[in-house]
Amino acid sequence: MQSSVWIIDFGSQYTQLITRKFRELGFTSEIMTVEDGLEKLKTQKPKALVLSGGPQSVFEDKTDYAPFLDQEDLPIMGVCYGMQILGQFYGGKVEKGIQGEYGLAKIKTVNGFKIDGCPSETDVWMSHSDHVSVLPKDFKLVIQSENGLVAGILHEKRPILGIQFHPEVHHTIHGKEILSYFLNSIARLKADWSSKTMLDSSLETVKEVKGKKVLCAFSGGVDSLVAATLTHKVIGSDMHCFFVDNGLLRPQDLHTIKLLQDKTDLNIEIIDAKDLFLNALAGQKDPEQKRKTIGKTFIDVFEAKVHEYEKNHGIKFDYLLQGTLYPDVIESISPHKKGGKSVTIKSHHNVGGLPERMHLKLLEPLRFLFKDEVRQMGMELGLKRDWVYRHPFPGPGIGVRVLGELTVDHIRKVQESDQILFEELKENNLYDSTWQAFTVLLPVKTVGVKGDGRVFEEVIALRMVNSQDGMTASVTELPWSFLNKVSSRICNEVKGITRVVYDITSKPPGTIEWE
Repeated sequence: MQSSVWIIDFGSQYTQLITRKFRELGFTSEIMTVEDGLEKLKTQKPKALVLSGGPQSVFEDKTDYAPFLDQEDLPIMGVCYGMQILGQFYGGKVEKGIQGEYGLAKIKTVNGFKIDGCPSETDVWMSHSDHVSVLPKDFKLVIQSENGLVAGILHEKRPILGIQFHPEVHHTIHGKEILSYFLNSIARLKADWSSKTMLDSSLETVKEVKGKKVLCAFSGGVDSLVAATLTHKVIGSDMHCFFVDNGLLRPQDLHTIKLLQDKTDLNIEIIDAKDLFLNALAGQKDPEQKRKTIGKTFIDVFEAKVHEYEKNHGIKFDYLLQGTLYPDVIESISPHKKGGKSVTIKSHHNVGGLPERMHLKLLEPLRFLFKDEVRQMGMELGLKRDWVYRHPFPGPGIGVRVLGELTVDHIRKVQESDQILFEELKENNLYDSTWQAFTVLLPVKTVGVKGDGRVFEEVIALRMVNSQDGMTASVTELPWSFLNKVSSRICNEVKGITRVVYDITSKPPGTIEWE
């Protein structure tokens, strides 16, 4: 994907939101490290450059930014830490903050500076300690915080804007207008992102493998369904979908797969690998280790299937198709590279290369898309809305919804409780009111009363959140009558469960899944 804007990532957890906002405004962008950007600059040039925020300090940063910042005609925006880089590089003064600005803050435009659609005073999201105290040469102050600190600087001759706050987060009320000002008024770019562009770009990725045999790691969720439908549109019968029943699925998952077998042109084969997965996971309690084991076992299953097809059908696969999305990639980036990539929150079993012994390449046509964009693509491909708007389900499945060791009985409790939640959401027309809903088995027991007797049984947590793309999430506020009904059914119908709790934590600080 050729991107008009390069976003240099210095480790801010908000960096991916810049890409989200740019796409909403109709512009492509690509996140990369300083090293990647400097290397890429040798053969390409962006139409605009963004320096993101980050946790480090310019006083420890020894990177030479001249290849970027000495280009007089290159539009540049520095956000938070990025503005401090601009301030220091162009001869201003950056001071260590004794008391930083964190959270909501008020700013005001000064010296006649105006942004269409943005009032002269507004609320923004601050997160910094160091700050620019003396303006660099040829820059003027255009935005000031309520504490009197420099919050925005603009070069008087060159297309360079620095802002000390985060316009990409939703707490910054007029953040989109500020980003639009940079893209349209400073960089003067032409819009190059739309649902059609998105579909065409993904189709071009698939066209590169036309004539090759593709093995699809099919889950039945919107990501794999859209990836498979897109690929089938280009290569037809050269794609084979394998759905792995790993024993960590919900009743609704198998129902959906059988429906897709019947109602679509996709060639879907179900592989029963329940025993293989459960044996591999026996005794494991650490969530990261469970994810890695599930990922490795998936690869083992696919490898065995590849050998089977070569031996019995004379088919040699060239590619493995996966429904990897941009949030998967972002959260799995290593933090150890100089330049400050985002901290790894958790590994994703579907991100990364495959063992060389499989001799397969990865095909990931959705790799740079967010969840809502994949849904848009699914509708453009003519898929049924019920399929496209199914709630997300993680690759490791119930493996990360049983806290602690996975046993047949533990898995059963999540399957049965999740099915009750699913039925009640549908029955009460609430399924579409929440982005994701599921149950989690907690590794604790509590005292309860059933009939006239005391019981000492386990706890199920309900987790229902609203989100746009999974990068941030807020708890879904559902009627108490609904929650009471779900709790009552679970305690009465799921053997071994005596208590139900409701997780009301947003992301951040929590993640959506518990593991």
